[in-house]
Amino acid sequence: MTSPTAHEADARPSSNFLRQIVERDLADGTYAQRHFAGTPGDAAHHAAGPLDVAKIRTRFPPEPNGYLHIGHAKSITLNFGLAAEYGGVCHLRFDDTNPEKEEQEYVEAILDAVRWLGFDWQSQVNGGDGGTTSHLYHASHYFDFMYRAAEALIEAGHAYVDEQTPEQMRAHRGDFSHAGTDSPFRSRTCAENLARFRAMRGGELPDGAAVLRAKLDMASPNINLRDPALYRIKHAEHHNTGNTWCIYPMYAFAHPIEDALEGITHSICTLEFEDQRPWYDWLLDTLCTLGLLAQPRPHQYEFARLNVTYVITSKRKLRQLVDERIVDGWDDPRMPTLVGLRRRGYTPEAVRLLCERAGTSKAGGWTDYASLDIALRDDLEGKAPRAMAVINPVKLKLTNWAELFGSADFTEPCHAPAHPQRPELGARAFSLGKQAWIERDDFAEVPAKGFFRLFPGNRVRLKYGMVIECTGCEKDADGNISAVLATVVPDTKSGTPGADAVKVKGTITWVGVHDALPAELRLFDRLFTEAQPDAGGKDFLASLNPNSKKVTAGFVEPSLANAQPDDKFQFERHGYFVADRIDHTAGKPVFNRIAGLKDSK
Repeated sequence: MTSPTAHEADARPSSNFLRQIVERDLADGTYAQRHFAGTPGDAAHHAAGPLDVAKIRTRFPPEPNGYLHIGHAKSITLNFGLAAEYGGVCHLRFDDTNPEKEEQEYVEAILDAVRWLGFDWQSQVNGGDGGTTSHLYHASHYFDFMYRAAEALIEAGHAYVDEQTPEQMRAHRGDFSHAGTDSPFRSRTCAENLARFRAMRGGELPDGAAVLRAKLDMASPNINLRDPALYRIKHAEHHNTGNTWCIYPMYAFAHPIEDALEGITHSICTLEFEDQRPWYDWLLDTLCTLGLLAQPRPHQYEFARLNVTYVITSKRKLRQLVDERIVDGWDDPRMPTLVGLRRRGYTPEAVRLLCERAGTSKAGGWTDYASLDIALRDDLEGKAPRAMAVINPVKLKLTNWAELFGSADFTEPCHAPAHPQRPELGARAFSLGKQAWIERDDFAEVPAKGFFRLFPGNRVRLKYGMVIECTGCEKDADGNISAVLATVVPDTKSGTPGADAVKVKGTITWVGVHDALPAELRLFDRLFTEAQPDAGGKDFLASLNPNSKKVTAGFVEPSLANAQPDDKFQFERHGYFVADRIDHTAGKPVFNRIAGLKDSK
């Protein structure tokens, strides 16, 4: 048995408090006797699935009101990863309780993002012999049950219809220093509340005229327990239920019920929901007492979200970047959305590795954006084919070419491995002729100290080619360098017996003019210049990086003629690039820089 590589060992899941909780519950058999309290045949019962199969059940519950971002990747990898690790299943559930902000476009984008990250909501049945079961759900599947639960709370004296204005409700809620004030509608009888709630349901009241609230404690130090809202009126068409409903449950009311109906064991969320846990517990315990749900019920656990420097993850601010056309859409490669990271060229393996390395704990903190690039390099170093490219080209003229080889049209075949550590990938072929493209900064008329590339009188090796000696340069009418001049040193081709006869300190990359492929090269950098662009209420737009995107007309070697969209390469000296998944074609190659060979920040 071989020892794991450092990368493989690093990628293994590390112990954390959530794994310890799951292992404790499995050892204690906490959820071994789960059963469903609903009525067989109704939508909620059907959604629960075969509860006796999975050891644990987790869930990833996005609201379909935007595109997922890198912060969501942590929750996805954690919930799906824990379920897979401990023989359970993870549900993908759309918390679609706000019809005014939700669209089918976002539903499809979320499904695609989860698949791209490498996770699936299908589970095997009977060890795989019975096919698969889908664990894709919508909160809207449970609207009937939620309404019945709301009426049960009213009948038990735990909820009331409040007809204060939104402004009055805010004023009476109090703050961290002052207790709230009871609503004047709080003392209504159960019958009155039930009648008014049914009037809300029947469309008799306009938007904002009333809400259903839980009757808890307006003096609670936890503001979330000051009679939280359960239902509000919204005469809006829902993308899944149409116009069936004109009242919709609040997320805080719907979410615990969804967890319970689906048999979730461990409801894992980020720390901003920690203050909501007492409400989560109260609601489920109360509904169990009323006979609508059964024990053992789910429990909520919180972890610190993934915060990455140099990005923002506010949906509102991300939408502002898109709406104001500061970026080129949700999939702009500078965006921290998963669809943006994908188009930039980051791999799902790199994103998952970043999440694992960031750890899972209760303590907040920041992960440097450089960690994502490190994970990307760790993933692609061993598998991305190599190629040469010239980003900022200037022509190199080999003035003794015709004399040396007998013809100005002669080309010398050159070869290089597709990957230096993977011979099974084969070799790539290109050739050197009398002219080549080189990087403009590989030449200096007057070199700085330590500059070992081209300057008059100096010799360098053209990588995989020959040694050349610089003799000068040509300039245009404005004094700009238009070509670099050099001569070939005979019998110095790489791989031949004379290759080491001439020692040089510099080696440069190149692409032959005669077989180079013109390509659009998009050089992306961080979208913001500050590590925390919106910290402390700052205007995040003030720290936009004016150099976050540069587009240059460059050249790549002919081996990339068959590159397909999403193919990834290491351009020698320059970093990792990907053929753009939208714009790249054989007739017009477009490559995005994913990351450099090392971090320059």
